Amino acid sequence: MSPLAHPSIQDGWFREISSQWPGQAMTLKVNKILHIEKSLYQDVLVFESETFGNVLVLDGVIQCTERDEFSYQEMIAHLPLASHPNPKKVLVIGGGDGGVVREVLKHDTVEEVVLCDIDEAVIRVSKIYLPHMSSLLDSPRVKVFVGDGFKFLAENEATYDVIITDSSDPVGPAEALFQKPYFKLLHDALAPGGHISTQAESQWLHIPLIANLLKSTRELFAVSQYAFTTIPTYPSGQIGFMVCSKEQGRDVSVPARKVTNTRYYNENVHRAAFVLPQFVQSFLEDGKDILPVFGRAAAAAKVATEGKKIRKVLLLGSGFVARPCAEYVVRDPSNELTIACRTLPSAQALAEGLPNAHGISLDVNNINDLEAQVAAHDLVISLIPYTYHVTVIKAAIKAKVHVVTTSYISPAMRELDEEAKRAGIIVMNEIGLDPGIDHLYAIKTIDEVHAKGGKIKQFLSYCGGLPAPECSGNPLGYKFSWSSRGVLLALLNSAAYLSEGKQLDITGNELMGYAKPYFISPAFAFVAYPNRNSVPFREWYNIPEAETVVRGTLRYQGFPEFIKALVELGWLDASEKDWLKEGLTWAQTLMKYEQGERDLVMLQHKFVVEWADGSEQTLTSTLEQYGSPSGHSAMALTVGVPCGIATQLVLDGVFKTPGVHVPYTKEICDPIRELLESEGLGLVERVL
Repeated sequence: MSPLAHPSIQDGWFREISSQWPGQAMTLKVNKILHIEKSLYQDVLVFESETFGNVLVLDGVIQCTERDEFSYQEMIAHLPLASHPNPKKVLVIGGGDGGVVREVLKHDTVEEVVLCDIDEAVIRVSKIYLPHMSSLLDSPRVKVFVGDGFKFLAENEATYDVIITDSSDPVGPAEALFQKPYFKLLHDALAPGGHISTQAESQWLHIPLIANLLKSTRELFAVSQYAFTTIPTYPSGQIGFMVCSKEQGRDVSVPARKVTNTRYYNENVHRAAFVLPQFVQSFLEDGKDILPVFGRAAAAAKVATEGKKIRKVLLLGSGFVARPCAEYVVRDPSNELTIACRTLPSAQALAEGLPNAHGISLDVNNINDLEAQVAAHDLVISLIPYTYHVTVIKAAIKAKVHVVTTSYISPAMRELDEEAKRAGIIVMNEIGLDPGIDHLYAIKTIDEVHAKGGKIKQFLSYCGGLPAPECSGNPLGYKFSWSSRGVLLALLNSAAYLSEGKQLDITGNELMGYAKPYFISPAFAFVAYPNRNSVPFREWYNIPEAETVVRGTLRYQGFPEFIKALVELGWLDASEKDWLKEGLTWAQTLMKYEQGERDLVMLQHKFVVEWADGSEQTLTSTLEQYGSPSGHSAMALTVGVPCGIATQLVLDGVFKTPGVHVPYTKEICDPIRELLESEGLGLVERVL
C-alpha cells in the first residue's frame, strides 16, 4: 500500500493557500497524514501536526485543530447563547465536527440541540480523529440530521431560540450562506426574541464583506453586531461573527448569565469581542477606509491623481500560459486588460481575481468582431494558435495597435513588416520560453564573447518542458504542460541544423532516430533531438564563424523509441482514422498531470568558444525551473512572464521602432532580460 499523499502537503508541510486571503498562507509541519477522502461535497483531509495536534481540513482550508479550536467554538456558541435570556431549542447548521454542539450543551437551559450538516463524512471522520469535539453528538439532548440546511430551515419556521451557522468560507456553494436570502431563512426559523450567530470572516481581510453582512442583517433583524475572536490557525489569526437578535433593544454584547468550564470565553471577553479596532469601526459605521495604502493600491491612486493615460490591452486566448502573462500586465494600474476567448466562461475564469480585468467572448474567425475588439485597444497579446497570428496582425495594422506573440515568426508574418512600419506599430514575436528566454541569453553571451575578441565555434541550445522526475512514470516520461495538439504535431516537424560546417536535413518521420543522450547534469537522463530549422540562426544570432549550430528539444530517455513506434503505427498522422472513435483521447489520459504533480523546464545553451590566443572554453547558460502544484506550472511562468514583460515595455515606449520584431538584438534583449531576472527567471552561467 502506497503512503498517503495530498497536494496541499509538500516537503512535510501543509500549506493553506486560497484566493480568499491572497498573498499569504498558513503552514503547519505534518507528522503524518491520517485520513484522505473525496466526499460527495468536498475534499476531506486529516493530519497529525507537530504542534497543533490533529487537524481537519476541508477543500484545502483548516477547519479546526486540537490546540486552538476552543476559541472559535466557544465564541460562536456563547455569544448568542449567553446573551439570550432563556435558550431552550438550538439549531446548528454545519459544524459536523461537533465542537459547537459541545459548547451549546454547557448551557443548562438548553433542552434540545439539532445538528444539520450536509456532509456525513465530516461527522464520521470527526468521531474518529477529533473525539474530544464530537463525543457529545451522541448525547440524548442532540439530534443529528444529515441534509441541506436551507431545506431544513424552510421546514422549521418559528422554532428555535438560537441558530448557529458554522460555515466554511464564501466560496462555491457556501457563498449562499453569506447572502440575504439565507439570513431571511434564519430569521423566519427563529422563535420570537431569537438569536443567530454566523461565521463572518476576518476584519483584516474581508471588511467589505463584513459591511455587506451588516447591511443585510440589519434590514432583517432588530439588532445586528459584528464580534470577533483570535485563533492562530485561521487567516490573519482572527475570525468574526455576525450576532443578531429579533428582540428590539436587546444588547447582545452583554452576557445574561455565566458560562462555566471554558478555556477562552468569559464575561469580559464576551463584552470585549464587540469592541472593534478603529479601522474596522470607521469602515463599518462611517464607510471610511483608513488602512494604509501601499503597493499596487498606492500606484493606482497615483495614476488617478495624475490623470495618467489608461492603456487598454486585449489578450486573445485563455490557455495554459495565459494567467502569468495576465497577472504581470495588471500589475500596472494604468493597464486595463480584456481577456477574449471563444467561450465566455473560460475568459471570465482567467480574469477572476485580477484587478482591472474582465473576460469577453470572441470568435477570431469572425473578422468583423475581431477587428472591432482590436481597434478598441492599444495592444493585442495573441496567445491563440499561430495560424491566426497573421489575421490578428492585419487587424492591428488596420487599427494601428501594437501586437505581442510568443510564437515563432512565420514568413507570412515577416511579410507584414513594411505595413507595420507604415502603421507605426510594434509587432513583437518569439518572446516566451523557447522561443524567447533562449534568445535573451544566446544574444547576451554571443555579444560578450565577440566583445572580448572570441569566436563561437559551436552553439548548442536544448530546451524541454517535462514532468518533474518524480512525476514522470508513464511510458513516455512526458506529460502536457501546454497545448497537447501542438506538442504532438511538433513531433512531425522536419529539422535542419549545422554540424561541423555541414547542413543536415531531417524529415519528420526520421526525427526520433536522431535523438541522442545529452548530458546536462548527473541527476538527469536526457536525450536531445533537433527542432525545426536551426540553420538561419547562424545569421540571426550573428555567429558566421560557428561550425555547429543546433537548437533542439530535451526529453527523458525512452521517449524517442516510444514516439517512433507511434509514428510507424500512424497514431500521430493528422488524417482521419476509421478506428479512432469520438472521445477516445489516449494522449490526454496517458499524459496529463495529476493533482499535486509538478513540471520542469530545462533550458541550456552550450557555447564552445575559441579565444584570440587560440585557447578554447565551453560556456553554459542553464535554466532549471520547477512548477508549483498549488500555483503556476514552470511552463506557464517561463512563457507567460516574458510575454508580460515585453508587453509592458512596448506600452511604456521602451521599444520605439515600428515593424515586425524578434528578440535577436541587444537593444531588445537587454531590457527584457533585466526584468526577467528580477522575477527570478534568469539563467545560471558557468564555465565548464
